Order: sequence, then structure tokens, then C-alpha cells
Amino acid sequence: MEDLNIRSVRFSVAVDEKFEKVARKLGRTKRLLFLQMVEYFYRSKKDPADVSDELLKNALLKNHNQYISFIRAQENMILLPIKAEVVRMSRSQRDIIERFNNDILKHNASLLDRQQAQTSAIIQMGKLLEELIGRSKKADVLKSQALLLVEDYAAARDALGTRASAREKSELLLALKKKIDLL
Repeated sequence: MEDLNIRSVRFSVAVDEKFEKVARKLGRTKRLLFLQMVEYFYRSKKDPADVSDELLKNALLKNHNQYISFIRAQENMILLPIKAEVVRMSRSQRDIIERFNNDILKHNASLLDRQQAQTSAIIQMGKLLEELIGRSKKADVLKSQALLLVEDYAAARDALGTRASAREKSELLLALKKKIDLL
């Protein structure tokens, strides 16, 4: 088998000490770290001399600009129509509340007034009905008392018999009239 490790790189002792520290810090061998560094710079196409890393900044800026463009597109496609719809719904709700306050509350107030008027009318009718019932009872009592008087009169007249004088009959009739007046 042929040894693939035939290449060597020369560098100063100071660089070797820095290289050793970095390898120990990362927990790798110097050889593995060197291979990974070469692979990193090869893939990322970064210049190790460029400490400020302009390529990385440019890539980040490009990605940032892409994200901003995406957000703006989403804003135009989704957020602005949603906002417009929310504003429309708010106006609609305000209109509904205004109509409710104007129409329904006025209707409810008039309905309440009519109900109160009906209640007072029903109370008055109840009072009148009680008065009519009282008068009806009085009339019934008067009728029954009048019937008793008529029956007493008929009994007294029968007791007088057929031979009673006109004066006795008139006295009996006068007594009946006085009793009727007392009712």
C-alpha cells in the first residue's frame, strides 16, 4: 500500500503553538483539524485572509433582503386584506349597534310604556269589576229582602182573610212600603 500522507506544510513555531491550542480547544488532532479547515474553506469559498468575512455579510444581507421581500409579499397578499376586512367588520358592527340603539331600544321603550298603560287599565278594570260585583251582591241582597217582604205581606194579607176592611189592607200596604224604604 502506498502512503497517502506524503505532503507536508512548513510553518513557524509560533503558528504551531496557535495551531496546537486550537486543536486542543476543539478536541481534535492537528491533522484532523487541518483537513477540516481545508474542507471548510474549499466548500464555503471564503478567503481566510478576509477576517471581516465580507462574503458572509453579503450572504446574510442577501438572505435578510429575501426574508423582507417575502414578508412584504405576505403583507400585501394576506395582512392587508385581513386588515381591510377587519375594518369593514368593525364598521358593520358599529352600524348594527347604532341601529340597535336607535330602533330596538326605542321600540322596547314604547313597548314598556304600552305594557304599563295596559297594566293600569287592567287594574282599573279590576276595581270596576269589584265594584260591579259588590253592587251585584247588594242587588241580590235587596232582591232577597224584597222577596221576604213580599212573602210577609202575602202572609199578613192571607191572615187578614177576605173580610178585612179596606183600612186594614191600606195599613198593611203602608207597612210594606215603609219596610221597602228601609232597604
